[in-house]
Amino acid sequence: MKSQISLAFQKCKKENRPALLTYIVAGDNTKKKSLEILKSISEYVDILEIGFPHNAPTADGPQIQNSSYRALRNGIKLKDVFQLVKSYKKIKNAKPCILMGYYQMVYRYGEKKFIKKCRQVGVNGLIIVDLPWPDNKEFARLCKKNSITFVQLLSPTTSKDRMRKIIFNSHDMIYYISMLSTTGGKLKVSPKKILKNYIKIKKINKSKNLVIGFGITTKTIRSLKNSDGLVVGSELCKEITRSLKNRQNPVIKLNKMVKSLRNKIK
Repeated sequence: MKSQISLAFQKCKKENRPALLTYIVAGDNTKKKSLEILKSISEYVDILEIGFPHNAPTADGPQIQNSSYRALRNGIKLKDVFQLVKSYKKIKNAKPCILMGYYQMVYRYGEKKFIKKCRQVGVNGLIIVDLPWPDNKEFARLCKKNSITFVQLLSPTTSKDRMRKIIFNSHDMIYYISMLSTTGGKLKVSPKKILKNYIKIKKINKSKNLVIGFGITTKTIRSLKNSDGLVVGSELCKEITRSLKNRQNPVIKLNKMVKSLRNKIK
């Protein structure tokens, strides 16, 4: 049986467009608001990435760090993240959810207990930023056993040999980090160069869904549409920051932004 994530990519391929994946931090800026945001953008998104807030997010740039600090300041715990997914999944036509975070939190919670909880609340996939291959083999196996997609990461510095092994061991979605930077960095590499690298990776195994993340904005998204999927995160977190500063409603603002992103990749 195909996973919800695979089915989402399948639908997009039929519509001849890349999947749109968005990222927000759970609990930014409150539990209630982040649930409202997820519901509001759900209509235009294919897969939702939800970050669990962390006080030392090594891969995250300033925009996502700001989101994490706001959520932590409001007392968001891991149990709240699970509750958020559970509440969101109750809505009609809920989209697949991928939880994204760091291994320390999983380890403290207990690997098996964590994966079991993910399955219970309706998490479809996991990205654990600091758990690379081959150290993640056992964890990925546990995920698969519980029908959860473990998403492997590739970067521009991953050697071809290592890349082949990671792709061979990956589930149905792989995340290509487009540039050497934290999230939300200015696109230091041209979209043309990113796509060139992307095509090389895609040739290794055409059946795996390969998404591009880092540095994707409303300005650059259209030029990267020849891919299986595109992840936009920092741009959304930045909009939440801007809305709160201007005393505007981030729910309305993000709905407009995500609708615009979706229109650009039709």
